[in-house]
Amino acid sequence: MPQVPIPCLFMRGGTSRAPYFNRADLPEDQDALAEILIAAVGAGHPLNIDGVGGGAAVTTKTAMISPSKDDWADIDYFFGQVKVDERLVDFGPTCGNILSGIGPAAIEMGMVPAQDGETRVRIIAVNTGARIEAIVQTPGGQVEYEGAARIDGVPGTAAPITLNFMDVVGSKTGKLFPTGSPLDVVGGVEVTCIDVAMPIVVARASDFGLTGYETAEELDANREFYARFEPIRQEAGKLMGMGDVTKSVTPKFAILSEPRQGGAINARYFMPWNCHPSMAVTGSICLGCCTLAPGTVAEGLAKKPEGSPTVVTIEHPTGQIDVTADYSISAGQFDLKTAGLLRTARLLMRGEMMVPQAAFK
Repeated sequence: MPQVPIPCLFMRGGTSRAPYFNRADLPEDQDALAEILIAAVGAGHPLNIDGVGGGAAVTTKTAMISPSKDDWADIDYFFGQVKVDERLVDFGPTCGNILSGIGPAAIEMGMVPAQDGETRVRIIAVNTGARIEAIVQTPGGQVEYEGAARIDGVPGTAAPITLNFMDVVGSKTGKLFPTGSPLDVVGGVEVTCIDVAMPIVVARASDFGLTGYETAEELDANREFYARFEPIRQEAGKLMGMGDVTKSVTPKFAILSEPRQGGAINARYFMPWNCHPSMAVTGSICLGCCTLAPGTVAEGLAKKPEGSPTVVTIEHPTGQIDVTADYSISAGQFDLKTAGLLRTARLLMRGEMMVPQAAFK
């Protein structure tokens, strides 16, 4: 029985990697869609040996784009997080690193005409409803991938892509602090349940007997730590109004500690069953707001920058990430207007993803 070819671009977006599909080439039904994405990535094997996944959560992501029907936007971006060793796809969250490649992909696919110099691509993240403007370098009307921009977690340099996020507060729950408080006690541990671009349960590293400066590999090897925080994450998910999150990758989990390299805060971000090797884009926006907002677990740890707009530098396992936040605080209430950061992307391959006929049920 012949395999089914599906056109796609294979791209690095930020510190992640994914096949980028035209949504029109895939089934509308999410169960049928999940089977195709599972087959493409090779989910259900620790190395994803029968697909293009790389055996890690940052390399089992998928992106689907289409022209937007929204008057404001050019492109709709639908994200699917495929699990590594389970045949499972989570369509709940979005991914800001993969978002870095959406502008270039939309231009490469002919959905957005390239301008000479730079091209602004207005994007709606379908999973969360967030609006993002991506500024892509397009000298001579062609996407430029080579440049001098550097992001920690990716070797070398590349052309800069600027992402400006709007409408990201309460991305999943509708509230900045879904529990109604910037500080809660869950499982005997103080946490901040916060939802900006990505819902996250945030705790202090020291409350788990950690320094917060452990490598991602050291944390992943510490299964006692995972066994302790996972029930907290699940209970916090219920308190946030997200229901049973046992099999969901949201809310994510993060731990904070004092910065050591001149940043505002040091963080480790979990996806949630593995530590991110660097830092997620949406996660960085949320943790940046957690750092700036009064009354959170970041109080007493963070070196808060002054003024607004301001740059919040978050230290992570492989370096730092800078988040620009335009915000205000009035009567103790934190209000985010926009958040932005710089990323890069690279087209790795274009062609057809070959999917077994059996995946089409």
